[in-house]
Amino acid sequence: MTDELILGFDRALRTVTGTVTSARPNPAAARPETELSEADRRHAAGLMRVNHTGEICAQALYHAQSLSARDPATRRRLADAAREEEDHLAWTQQRLAELNARTSFANPLWYAGSFAIGLAAGITGDRTNLGFVVETERQVEEHLTGHIDRLPPGDARSRAIVAAMRDDEARHGAAARDAGGSELPWPARMLMRLAARVMTATAYYL
Repeated sequence: MTDELILGFDRALRTVTGTVTSARPNPAAARPETELSEADRRHAAGLMRVNHTGEICAQALYHAQSLSARDPATRRRLADAAREEEDHLAWTQQRLAELNARTSFANPLWYAGSFAIGLAAGITGDRTNLGFVVETERQVEEHLTGHIDRLPPGDARSRAIVAAMRDDEARHGAAARDAGGSELPWPARMLMRLAARVMTATAYYL
């Protein structure tokens, strides 16, 4: 447990300080950079900042859930998903840099809050733990679909990244459901949606 806590602290530092790398090629690599108006650039940056903060939250959730999971297979599944989500974190961070934009000032707070939620989900048992993954990924998939519609039509690089992220989220949710994730109660699903709305509204600007 001590080793896990040390590794977890190291992951947290790397996540919130932006020292992450991608194990997979960036989906935007083959897409040309296009000239965006200043308004479109700011809008794309705001959306990608929201997506970057979402990946900060995903790292915290998966790390906490894997720490509190009881079944080794569940723990491995959550850890594998976290590694893929780290690719998303690196891709969105790179895109923000290309747009001459910063990450959210509130990322450390979002990481801490998401970590606490992930621990709580894991403590309730592996079926609920996996069910939390199912619902989280369902909501994230909806959110990313909305961002594809809202991104400037000429921003092919951002759209390619978001589309690849959405495909991964759908796969993670399906895997958790197939592994036995249980449906979360309605109040829990609504609270998750409320928290997501607060995060998106603040990260777009802050």
